[in-house]
Amino acid sequence: MRLHRLDITAFGPFGGSQSVDFDALSAAGLFLLHGPTGAGKTSVLDAVCYALYGAVPGARQSGQGLNLRSDHAAPGTRTEVRLELTVAGRRLEITRQPPWERRKLRGTGTTVDKAQTWLRGYDATAGAWRDLSRSHQEIGEEITQLLGMSREQFCQVVLLPQGDFARFLRADAEARGRLLGRLFDTQRFADVEKRLADRRRTTEARVREGDTTLLADAHRMQQEAGDAMDLPGLAPGEPGLAEAVLGAAAVARSTTRERLTVAECRLTAAESAHAAARRALGDVRELARLQARFAEARQRAERLQERDGEHRAVRDRMERARKAETVAPALELREAAAAEHRRATDAEAHARGTLPDPHAAADATGLAAAARRTAEELGGLESARRAEQRLAALAGERTGLDDQERADEDVLCEADAWLADWDPTRTALQSRIEAAQQAATRAEQLAERREPARRRLTAARTRDELAAGLEQAGQRALASAQRAVDARTHWLDLKEQRLNGIAAELAAHLTDGAPCAVCGATEHPAPARKVDGHVDRETEERALAAVQRAEEQRTEDERRLGGVREALAAATAEAGDAPTARLAAEADELEREFTRARRDASALHAAHEELRRAEQERERRLTDRQQAAVRTAARLTRRETLDREQATLEEELTQARGGAGSVAARAAQLERRAALLTAAADATRAAEDAAHRLKDADARLADAAYRAGFDTPRTAADALLDAAAHRELQHRLDARQAEEAAVRAVLAEPGTAAAAAQPPADPASAEQAAEGAEQRLREAVSARDAAARCRTQLDRLSARATDGVRRLAPLRQEYDRVARLAALTAGTSADNERRMRLESYVLAARLEQVAAAATVRLRRMSAGRYTLVHSDDRSGRGRSGLGLHVVDAWTGRERDTATLSGGETFFASLALALGLADVVTDEAGGVRLDTLFIDEGFGSLDDETLDEVLDVLDSLRERDRSVGIVSHVGDLRRRIHARLEVVKGRTGSSLRQR
Repeated sequence: MRLHRLDITAFGPFGGSQSVDFDALSAAGLFLLHGPTGAGKTSVLDAVCYALYGAVPGARQSGQGLNLRSDHAAPGTRTEVRLELTVAGRRLEITRQPPWERRKLRGTGTTVDKAQTWLRGYDATAGAWRDLSRSHQEIGEEITQLLGMSREQFCQVVLLPQGDFARFLRADAEARGRLLGRLFDTQRFADVEKRLADRRRTTEARVREGDTTLLADAHRMQQEAGDAMDLPGLAPGEPGLAEAVLGAAAVARSTTRERLTVAECRLTAAESAHAAARRALGDVRELARLQARFAEARQRAERLQERDGEHRAVRDRMERARKAETVAPALELREAAAAEHRRATDAEAHARGTLPDPHAAADATGLAAAARRTAEELGGLESARRAEQRLAALAGERTGLDDQERADEDVLCEADAWLADWDPTRTALQSRIEAAQQAATRAEQLAERREPARRRLTAARTRDELAAGLEQAGQRALASAQRAVDARTHWLDLKEQRLNGIAAELAAHLTDGAPCAVCGATEHPAPARKVDGHVDRETEERALAAVQRAEEQRTEDERRLGGVREALAAATAEAGDAPTARLAAEADELEREFTRARRDASALHAAHEELRRAEQERERRLTDRQQAAVRTAARLTRRETLDREQATLEEELTQARGGAGSVAARAAQLERRAALLTAAADATRAAEDAAHRLKDADARLADAAYRAGFDTPRTAADALLDAAAHRELQHRLDARQAEEAAVRAVLAEPGTAAAAAQPPADPASAEQAAEGAEQRLREAVSARDAAARCRTQLDRLSARATDGVRRLAPLRQEYDRVARLAALTAGTSADNERRMRLESYVLAARLEQVAAAATVRLRRMSAGRYTLVHSDDRSGRGRSGLGLHVVDAWTGRERDTATLSGGETFFASLALALGLADVVTDEAGGVRLDTLFIDEGFGSLDDETLDEVLDVLDSLRERDRSVGIVSHVGDLRRRIHARLEVVKGRTGSSLRQR
């Protein structure tokens, strides 16, 4: 990595813009960065670090970057750092702007602009800078990958802080390990330690979990087996737990099987005794049932004898009811005739009550004669009714003539009013037609201009697009041409190399005794040999093929460029030089005018139609007015005819109505009178017929009652039973007959009679004996089931425990292996004699490399007196591996670095820093560091030692490095000619380069 230029604006103590030309400073190899205390020497290094990583070293980084802004900067000046450098063969430019609190553009108060970052790369072929990225994350990852080190490593390797390395010399192993861990990124080894420890804890937990499950199964087996199993007194994770649990389970299973055999024997005996007791109980219960059945039948027979009188009375009542049923039809006939006679008498009385007094006492014949006379008078009113209807029709017709007269008057008024406005209306419609015709002509003219305008606008847009793509096509063609030239040059170089070594290529095909293809000799004493980098035929042909592909690509890109130019010329010829925006505006205006003209022209047809409808309406109005006049004359003649007919009909009706208000009223009076007389005559005849039928029914009823054996019809009616009473008595007779038959059947059973002759049965004693046998059987079954369940549970739990022990065995092996590795890497194992952690072991190897690299320069700075060595001895009760001692050649003794003097500590720490820079650089992938900075510490050296140190630093130029010394020691300004001075002032610091 080599720095070229640094530009600072409003950064740290620098209020304005400052620039540093590192190329000029690095020309001498060694340059001095000096200035008074507090002027900002370290801020220059901070700017370099901020440009690369977006953060400043150590404790100076705080907040979000707002503290990086200079307090001396003008309000409108934004903080910016730009660094130009070469790294990994690429020349880059990094620009960073931290967050900036500024005034709001609108309103009052302030706002914070976000941080900005730019990364550009220099394209040597084009001779220009090219943008690469504007993403903070992408730029940070790119720089870290190119440099191969983090910000902490960069600050320790490139910006060598001597105070930190002085503390590193005197630090204990723990502090030294933390610093080396940041520099060499040994976190992966610490992660290995942590992962092994985590795996050890995980596997240990899984083993304990498996043992806990095994113990839980053992406890459940003990609960099932009771005193047949003793649990081992071991905790989860202790050795031998699995074997002890499996052994105790085997003993418990054997004891449980013995107990099951005993229980099954006891169950067989209990089942036999229980079956005998159940048979005896069944016999006793059957005897008791038969004896109770016989006793119950005797009691039922006695109750039947007690109810004999009641049974005879029911039987006699049923017999009288059967006799009365023969009289029932005559009774029903007499009741129907009586009801009919009552209804006819009531109807006759009601009909006579509506008649006038002269007819109220007349018989049926007189009433019928009066009804005939009234009907004859009603028939004589039919002619008067037709005259009355005609008179009503005449009134309606006269009303219709009046309505027609009023309608014709409205038609005449409306027609006169409409015809009065006809001339203005026709003039307005003709004007609209003329305007629409003019608009149609205008639309046709605009349509002819619209299409050329559209083509010209399309050509202008195509012209603009092709003009934008012409530059890209030209660049592609230029790049293709350059690649073709480069490919041809490469091919010619290879061809030349092949021709230079063609003798070796021909010699490779020589055979002893065969003639040479060049000279014809058959002996080949000294054939040419191929040198390193020889170009063969295949390599040359591949290069030639690459030339042909590049030429084809160049031809294709040039053809595309020509096509773009031709299309651009055609589009320019069509569109001219007019701007696209102006052509678009003209086309839009032309389109709007065309739309307005078409809209106005579209009203032509509507105007013609409206004029045609208006003319038709005028003709209709004239016709309506003429027809109304004709109808008026016809109505006068019709009114005179109606008046004469009305006078004749009114005279006829006056004679026919008599005293009634109308003919219809007179007819209604006569119709009501005829209906009343007819109804009264019919009711009188019906009452007389009903009286004759009632008398006949009384005679038939008396005869039927006498024949059935009853004294009077009333006695026969009382003997009748309704359906419910008849069913109830019949049910009682049937129940008595069934009960007698059932009692006789039970008393006749042989088994029941034999059981009654035996002594009374004792079911209670038999049930007590059966219950005792059943209880003993249940106890035996429970004992057998408990033993079987215990055996099943023990077999299941033992099998699960055995399976768990078998599955846990590989995990136990893994736990033992991981636990040994975790203890070894953590330094707690007995096999790790020095108690070194894995990370400390790796850092110890790195520290040994650093000490060896530092010793090369330390011996030169100390005139061969001191040598740095790595020590892995333990210090006190701590762990070993990161000790650092110095060997004094004058005394031949090894001592701690804390015993060095101030000056000796400075050049020892400087040598350590330079050695660490070399080792970290190699560790980071061998990135070359061409620019280094050393911060302070030179004031503690005497002149001779200072010369030695400067000689060592000056020797770094042999590796094409430049070293910048940050110091305010005045003697250095006389010894180092290339200087960058930081000048402090009230308005901020500034840089002065010499």
